[in-house]
Amino acid sequence: MNSVGFDLDLTLADTRAAIAAVYEAMLPSLAYPIDVDVVVSRLGPPLEVELAHWMPEQEVPAAVALFRELYPEIALPATEHMPGAREALAAVRRAGGRIIVITGKNVRDARRTVDLLGFDVDEVVGSVFGADKGRALASFGAGAYVGDHVADIEAARAGGATSVAVATGAFTADQLVDHGADVVLEDLTHFAGWFDSWTAVSPL
Repeated sequence: MNSVGFDLDLTLADTRAAIAAVYEAMLPSLAYPIDVDVVVSRLGPPLEVELAHWMPEQEVPAAVALFRELYPEIALPATEHMPGAREALAAVRRAGGRIIVITGKNVRDARRTVDLLGFDVDEVVGSVFGADKGRALASFGAGAYVGDHVADIEAARAGGATSVAVATGAFTADQLVDHGADVVLEDLTHFAGWFDSWTAVSPL
């Protein structure tokens, strides 16, 4: 198992301001109010799931299409890398490992985000969440999966990978521990040190 999987939003990429800006731009075109602060506070699930909290099911596809139409111009310029993201990816490369990004974001915008931030990865898989990420992890042979959401812990379990949780999203370190993460880090600036120790005893 010579690879590591990473979540994207709030793990590798700070998309909070970016996603908030798209929602704000959408609001005048929608018939239903959306509390953007609430949306940003629980980033992780696919867009369709979030929008279903705010409008009837039959209205969701049109809202998704509008969001994705606006995303490249509005969100990408406001997207930044999370602290330690580049160093985390570099640590995997130094060990000869491969890298896959598996995210709830649609694959087109996920690839755009990865390219914008200059992340050196081998594969991007989009529009999957929670345990549904397990198939991609297992197929890629990921030894570990890194994410900020409790659903990423479920993803690692489903894929037979070590769960590495970072407390950079909606969940605290204690909540991630309680949910059963194998490893909990404050953020990705601590990943390289952990990873080097882990590979010394559990080679990729």
